[in-house]
Amino acid sequence: MQVAVAQFAPGRDPGANAGVLRRLATEARDEGAELVVFPEYSSFFEAPMGPGFAEHAEGLDGPFTGSVRAVAAELGVTVVFGLVERAGERFRNAAVAVDGSGVLAVYRKTHLYDAFGARESDWVEPGPLGDPEVFEVAGVRVGLQTCYDVRFPEVTRRIADAGADLVAVPADWVPGPRKIPHWRTLVTARAIENTLYIAAAGQVPPGGVGTSLIVDPRGDVLAELGELPGTAFAEVDPGLVADTRRVNPALELRRYTVVPRA
Repeated sequence: MQVAVAQFAPGRDPGANAGVLRRLATEARDEGAELVVFPEYSSFFEAPMGPGFAEHAEGLDGPFTGSVRAVAAELGVTVVFGLVERAGERFRNAAVAVDGSGVLAVYRKTHLYDAFGARESDWVEPGPLGDPEVFEVAGVRVGLQTCYDVRFPEVTRRIADAGADLVAVPADWVPGPRKIPHWRTLVTARAIENTLYIAAAGQVPPGGVGTSLIVDPRGDVLAELGELPGTAFAEVDPGLVADTRRVNPALELRRYTVVPRA
């Protein structure tokens, strides 16, 4: 199965964002991608974070998800994207997977970005600590997590335990000192320690650092982008996951499990 990461800079107009998503998804499909991963907050973004997010929040039955479902159906692909999801006075930072049949999985960000001077929790309602949702694309089992979650190894570990071969990571990795080395190191580490693929798609400047990348179970970076909008591709082979785990059975040899913190 071929996966693509697609990066752009979402803005305040959900319709315009949907148009960019359609163009990049078409580009990815034309190169053979069956799964396309887009950034966090694909539906709406402005900086600094404020009440505009809640004002533009939508349900899973809203127009933005509907437009992405239509793109997925038209192109015959599966799309993962970041949605500003309606949730009372605040909103949820959701990663949504859709194909032509509808919504396949939803993950609401559990680790909010209250770091490096930011306070995402002032505006965002954290997601529940439920079991990971794993869906299948062309025989590949896919799980979801979001951006800041990559600093918490247990998130990816639970997805690996749920049977994923690949983790899709919509992100908006905020620019700053050492942030790109952190991003590349953390994404690669999550792939190595869980012996699975990671496809991480980020926003481009000014909101994010770009640097979307796809890493295989051995830690090899198969594809990477810079700061410009665009797409990158790699083949995902569940057989390589199995082979890597035979050589490096770290998941079997560990002596600790992950228990959600109340």
